[in-house]
Amino acid sequence: MDKNSRDPIHCWLVLMKAFHATAKYLYAGLEETGIDETDFRVLEVLLNKGPLPVNTIGPKVNLTPGSISTAVDRLVERRLVSRIESPEDRRVRVVSLTTKGKDLIAPIFRKHAAEIRTVFANTSPKELRALEATLKKIGKRAESLASEANPTSLRRR
Repeated sequence: MDKNSRDPIHCWLVLMKAFHATAKYLYAGLEETGIDETDFRVLEVLLNKGPLPVNTIGPKVNLTPGSISTAVDRLVERRLVSRIESPEDRRVRVVSLTTKGKDLIAPIFRKHAAEIRTVFANTSPKELRALEATLKKIGKRAESLASEANPTSLRRR
């Protein structure tokens, strides 16, 4: 395959290489914080979205229902989040950052956001808009194909 090809397979490989290299760089410093990547994703979504039902967090951070329950249990045990019954529906458990959790994740996220900006520093605003639009287009197409192939599947958003 020609390295200058505009073939979708080549683009997929470039996308995956870029993703893995970026993730390796962005998550390298996480170990020193005392949280793993899963805990980071859960704490980050709560920091940026506010309190959420457990079943809403899982799809946002790409975790199965069992995995999100385990992660929340771990974070509750460490007193980084609290979990309470929803006043509207007792079957629903709402997860919130505790003060300790916010004090932990806020500076970690600020550093993470700065590192993301560093990775994208050589990319113009126009290139970022084009990349975002293209990735959304690809993602929506893949989601549509997946739902056509398995109409009963739940689509994550």
